Amino acid sequence: MTRFANFTPDLVQKFVFGGRLIFGPDARSLGFTLLLIILPVIIFCVFVGRHLRHEFSSYNAGYAILVVAILFNIYVLVLLFLTSSRDPGIIPRNLHPPEEEFRYDSSVSMDVGGRQTPSLQFPRFKEVMVNGHPVKVKYCDTCMLYRPPRCSHCSICNNCVERFDHHCPWVGQCIGMRNYRYFFMFVSSATILCIYVFSFSAFYIKVLMDREGTVWKAMKESPASVILMAYCFISLWFVGGLTGFHLYLIGTNQTTYENFRYRSDDRINVYNRGCLNNFLEVFCTQVKPSRNNFRAFVQEEVPRTPAPVTARVPESDLGGDARSKVEDDLDIGEDLLKISQRRNIEEIDEDIRSRGSNGPPHNIISDIDSVLGSGRAPTIRSEARHSSWGRSGSWEIGQEILASSNVSERSYVASREARQ
Repeated sequence: MTRFANFTPDLVQKFVFGGRLIFGPDARSLGFTLLLIILPVIIFCVFVGRHLRHEFSSYNAGYAILVVAILFNIYVLVLLFLTSSRDPGIIPRNLHPPEEEFRYDSSVSMDVGGRQTPSLQFPRFKEVMVNGHPVKVKYCDTCMLYRPPRCSHCSICNNCVERFDHHCPWVGQCIGMRNYRYFFMFVSSATILCIYVFSFSAFYIKVLMDREGTVWKAMKESPASVILMAYCFISLWFVGGLTGFHLYLIGTNQTTYENFRYRSDDRINVYNRGCLNNFLEVFCTQVKPSRNNFRAFVQEEVPRTPAPVTARVPESDLGGDARSKVEDDLDIGEDLLKISQRRNIEEIDEDIRSRGSNGPPHNIISDIDSVLGSGRAPTIRSEARHSSWGRSGSWEIGQEILASSNVSERSYVASREARQ
């Protein structure tokens, strides 16, 4: 038995703990993302936060800087884990196309053996109603289903994902309906962590500048603070810009995929319910359970009997019963084969008699007419076709062949006299 029922045989996802955790095909990039988050915080705690413990009047305030940095870093890592290790909203594939959608188009036909057969048509789009507006949904050839509204097929994960936003290589997972909330919280929390580290690194430079007198001496005293400030400044352009962009998407109830694809289209956003309701939909609604049971065992599929496709053939093409026409064609072909075999046998017999008796050759056409007129085939043994030429290289004819040829000649003469 194989685990992961109703899933693809060529799956690219990575499963951990017996299907309890599911990662994308590019989960290795998650290690690099962890390094980008953990390493700066470690440098901050060792080279910056540790020296700020005694810079405040309250002794506990200095230790709070370290504790907040560590706890907030753990919080960001938990959000990253929830984003990358859970089902983003994968729709289970069908084992067969939906049969109720099959259509037979008689106008488009294929020639099969000279006969026209109606071709099988499958509608590529369907219309469904969303908030009183018609929305087209597309048929997915890979998953063999009609995608629900706002669903798209991820080319990297090779799955249809509900409310598909985008595939994020930094978390190694698709961002969809079931993990979009955690993704936004991860990006926004990473933005706050960058601001936190940048602010206290700049504060430590100011403390050193007051002590040393100049900013250059302060930067020379703590190069780690300078590196952290530069790193956080660059990261803020990325995670900060991403946070602002997704705030706009949430407020207008769009996905990244919809925004980039339909940006130039003047279509109505049928999912927009107002800014407040859009935020409530993302953050205050219950996350739907997964449609997949990745820990289940695959059940053996019971083979189904497909519906027979009957092709109607015009009666004028057959000229009668189709079975009788096929049998007549076979009989005609067999008669032609017999005629060709008889002609070959008679030619060999004529050649043998002409060489054996040195007599005038018989008319092959008249012999064929006599054979066809008598309705009988000449009785010639298979040994009559062998000669001793293959052994000795001469054209000597054996006695058994001559005897056979005389029998054949007598039979031909008798048949001719009977016909006359």
